Amino acid sequence: MVFASLLFVFLFLAANILSQLLIRSVKGKNIAMLVFSLIFYSWSGPRYLILLVGMVFICWVGALVIQGMRREDRRRKTALAVTIALCLVILGIFKYTGFLVATFSGLFRADWPIPHIVLPIGISFYTFQLISYVVDVYRRQVRAQSSYWMLLLYASLFHQCIAGPIVRYQDIQRDIVTRKPTLAEISTGVTRFTVGLAKKAILANGCAAIADQFFDQGADALAQVPALGILLAAFAFTLQIYLDFSAYSDMAIGMGLMCGFHYKENFNYPYISQSISEFWRRWHISLGSFFRDYVYIPLGGNRVPMVLQLRNLFVVWFLTGLWHGASWNFVLWGLFFGVLIGIERFVLKGALSGLPAPVKAVGVFLLVMFSWILFKFTDFTLMATAVKGLFGLNGNGLTSVDVALAFKNNVFFLIFCTIASTPVGRGLRNLLKNLSLRSRGLFWLNGVVEIAIPVFLLLLAAAALAGDSYNPFLYFRF
Repeated sequence: MVFASLLFVFLFLAANILSQLLIRSVKGKNIAMLVFSLIFYSWSGPRYLILLVGMVFICWVGALVIQGMRREDRRRKTALAVTIALCLVILGIFKYTGFLVATFSGLFRADWPIPHIVLPIGISFYTFQLISYVVDVYRRQVRAQSSYWMLLLYASLFHQCIAGPIVRYQDIQRDIVTRKPTLAEISTGVTRFTVGLAKKAILANGCAAIADQFFDQGADALAQVPALGILLAAFAFTLQIYLDFSAYSDMAIGMGLMCGFHYKENFNYPYISQSISEFWRRWHISLGSFFRDYVYIPLGGNRVPMVLQLRNLFVVWFLTGLWHGASWNFVLWGLFFGVLIGIERFVLKGALSGLPAPVKAVGVFLLVMFSWILFKFTDFTLMATAVKGLFGLNGNGLTSVDVALAFKNNVFFLIFCTIASTPVGRGLRNLLKNLSLRSRGLFWLNGVVEIAIPVFLLLLAAAALAGDSYNPFLYFRF
């Protein structure tokens, strides 16, 4: 079951929200939420529910053991290491076994059979959530949860369990036991959810169709795509990946607000960034902050000599790439950003600060757009073909009738998607709300913002979903 489906929106989510409104006690709400979350998770494969339940049990026991020890007890660190190691081993077995076998088979020129292990949905996300919980207990930033079922609720909340954001226990521990959503929060949550649903069903899926028109083909056919066709596809995929990823976060944050959970922002209009470092402060914020707080800073962060800082950057960006998928293209993609940030920090050292903001923003956007070609193709032959084709090195020419037609047919749609990737829409919404508050004659504008627009977006998205039965989010594969 995915968020962008009529079954989820009009049956599952409606029933869940109704249960949260009708049940008065927080304990009853938690029981209902846990039941709904476990049903949602097991929808795609009940057998993997055992894995989630088991990993939560490991971290529940580990955190209680750690909390029961004195700070100076050396066994605390051992308990932390064992708990984290068990989680990472489980993640590694299911996500990276085939990748490692294939890699070493190639290195040793052996013909080893590659095991085909199905990746449990959402395992990368809930593994990191549980690790952050155990580490925070070790650091005395939170108290260990005494109830296993409450910890299972935290890890399995269907709003964010499958594809993020990576929610830390310390951010919602109060919500779990004392939440009481207000009418304003519910209204904001509904609006946020419908915006995300429309963003996914209409904009992201539309951009995917444009990108796939040129990218989704074999190496020989891809080599014939003109340079402007590769550029158009890369631009469409750049918009798609942001609209898709941020749509899921919008929907998760919105559903959380409807039920009294306050999840932090996960995307903050990254395509307006004026540096690569700023881009990663705005892109997938929960993942970036995880690696910062649990990997980069413990390694020494910026407080160590330059050589060690470079090592820390390499480790973080290698892991960031590998987290996204068991394929070397993701590692290459991660290291690409690591190199760019290293150049910004140690080579340029603010030398570009004097450039006009639009010039810096365009430069960053072009680098990011190029990076998504590395991200898109797990097959290095296809990746190399696309990269060469972007610069006309396949003998592929500049443009063609098909490229010109695709551009003319989609130019206004792409312009709208570009605007939707900036704060313009949010600014317009805030402007309308402020006008409604300042002028009695414009009070009806608040009704437009809070009621009419969400209803319109819901109907528009429902119409799009009715004609398309396949709407997976890209982050589902992680």
